[in-house]
Amino acid sequence: MDIVIATNNPNKVREIKRIYETLCAEKNARCQALKFFTLKEKNLTCDVEENGSTFKENSLIKAKATASQTNLAVLADDSGICVDALNGAPGVFSNRFAHENDDAANRKKLLKALEEKGKKAREERKAHFECAMTLISGGEIFTAAGRSDGRISESEDGTHGFGYDCIFYSEELGKSWGEASDDEKNSVSHRARALKNLLETAGLLKYSV
Repeated sequence: MDIVIATNNPNKVREIKRIYETLCAEKNARCQALKFFTLKEKNLTCDVEENGSTFKENSLIKAKATASQTNLAVLADDSGICVDALNGAPGVFSNRFAHENDDAANRKKLLKALEEKGKKAREERKAHFECAMTLISGGEIFTAAGRSDGRISESEDGTHGFGYDCIFYSEELGKSWGEASDDEKNSVSHRARALKNLLETAGLLKYSV
């Protein structure tokens, strides 16, 4: 099956492809053969206003906008980081918390917002990444979600990853995602869990007993 990934973010494309390969390599996993394409490779666009109030809504918006241009299957992802002390912010505004597509500015604003919340917020720093995915294929719509818990570091740690990775400390890994390898991050990430759930829901990934 050919699938177009409805994103202009090359990091997301890279992660989705790698996660799929890893899932298919798991013991007892039976994957349907999937080939992923970028928007550019299929001469498509996804310049749509993400005005949903949830990750799921935005994922659906992007998937439907892209599916309207092609008969190919479409996969869309919307994700972000949610900080408890900031009442779930940045949430759906993660990519444009300070400035759109400016990772450094977004991280700086988040760290500053926590500092301004006072001692309790500075000490707790609980946060989670959330991802919602939508697959439109053959007129059917499949949705799934994934989550990864951790906390916000006091400073940037590591140079790997993108977005908020270097200030997100993963309790499962015992390090920030900025310090983790791609495979380490993908073993616990919100995106990996969402994709696994989505493929299983759509019947594209099964496990033998």
